[in-house]
Order: sequence, then structure tokens, then C-alpha cells
Amino acid sequence: MISLSNLKPAKGAIKNKKRVGRGPGSGWGKTAGRGMNGQKSRAGYSKKRGFEGGQMPLVRRVPKRGFTNIFKKKYNIVNLDDINKLNVNELKIEDYYEKKVFKNKDLEIKVLGDGDLEMPVKIHAHKFSTSAFEKIKKAGGEAVVVEGRKKFKRIKKKKSENKGE
Repeated sequence: MISLSNLKPAKGAIKNKKRVGRGPGSGWGKTAGRGMNGQKSRAGYSKKRGFEGGQMPLVRRVPKRGFTNIFKKKYNIVNLDDINKLNVNELKIEDYYEKKVFKNKDLEIKVLGDGDLEMPVKIHAHKFSTSAFEKIKKAGGEAVVVEGRKKFKRIKKKKSENKGE
């Protein structure tokens, strides 16, 4: 009968650690499996990422392409599907944050036309795609373009002034 007192691992499951450099009888003596001379046989060797033995690395052989536009403008993207799920008559800039449509408060809002509106909604945003603009008008809603970015203020809890009383 098997119990905790007589359990043991399966045969061949436990192996002894390979001890290299312990004499010729082991088969891993002298050079300890590292071969003859060279950098790889020395202690402390670690190959640098992308190093190809002195040959020009692939990263440097391949030509550079394009550039990064440092003036690129990023937007919080909101689709009409997302607005439809909110079931509101008017959606102001503050409402996007309160209803947790997006997380980043520092970016401007752009409405894209993915999906359809089922009811007329007055939508405030910084930009609208042409398809979104047309779908909002078709549903009987209104697209209001807001100028500039509105910073959200964090609401701080007021400390009670009469603590001692």
C-alpha cells in the first residue's frame, strides 16, 4: 500500500549534477567541455547581444528607414459603439472621464465612426472622423467640436475644519 512514508520518485527521475573538470576518468576533465583556447574557454565570458564574432552585425548591416515624427499628435480614440453603450443624450468632455471611456486625461478626444448610433446624441469632442460626423447627423444627433484641451481637475476631499469640536 502506498503512503507518505514510502513514496519515492520514479526510477531515473533524479540525476546527479554533472561535475566538470574533475579528472580524465569522468570524460569532462581538463578543458571541462569548453574546448581548447579562445575567449569562450575563459572564465567570465558572456557574448554581447548581437555580436557576430567581429563580422558586421545584422543590426548595422541593414539600412535605416524613416524617422520618428516628434510633433505627432496623439488622441484618445472613442468609437460610436462605445458612445452607444453609454445611453446618454449629451456627452460632454468631462463625461468621457467620469464614465471611464478612456484613461489618459491629457490627450484630446477623437470620435471615430466604428458602429452606429441608435438614438440622437449631442457629442462634444476635439475631432471627428468624416464617417463619425455623417453617422451622428444621420441619427439626428449633433457633433460639437471643442477647441483646445480641457484639463481635468482632481477632486480633493476637504478636511473638516472643526476637528477639535
